[in-house]
Amino acid sequence: MQLEPYIYFYGRAEEALEFYKSAIGGTYELNRFEGSPMAEQVPAEHRNKVMHATFKGDGFSFMASDGDLSKTLDPEAGNVSISLGITDAAQAERVFNALADGGTVKMPFADAFWGGKFGVLADRFGTEWMVSSE
Repeated sequence: MQLEPYIYFYGRAEEALEFYKSAIGGTYELNRFEGSPMAEQVPAEHRNKVMHATFKGDGFSFMASDGDLSKTLDPEAGNVSISLGITDAAQAERVFNALADGGTVKMPFADAFWGGKFGVLADRFGTEWMVSSE
């Protein structure tokens, strides 16, 4: 398993990634909504925003997105999810279901358009988890 924070920047992801690159070093790769199957689910003016990014530095990594652009950052609600990558799909589904027990499934664990399987849930403590498998 690999555990990584997933940070939402609500329209400022590219700016934040550049800031972190300058401040702490590292590199990033990103994908925009434009050109993806998700493009039609966001307004045209948001299609150039970051759908998903990976940032890697010396001894650390995290993932990021502009996320739901209709949402504004609420410091009380937070903007971090935990991404859990598990190579075995059956184990990933078991972990997803265990974390979902007493929580809320936001996106069922199912086939993802980029390959593998993916699901999102908030556990019984309110922590958001994104579980993926190959």
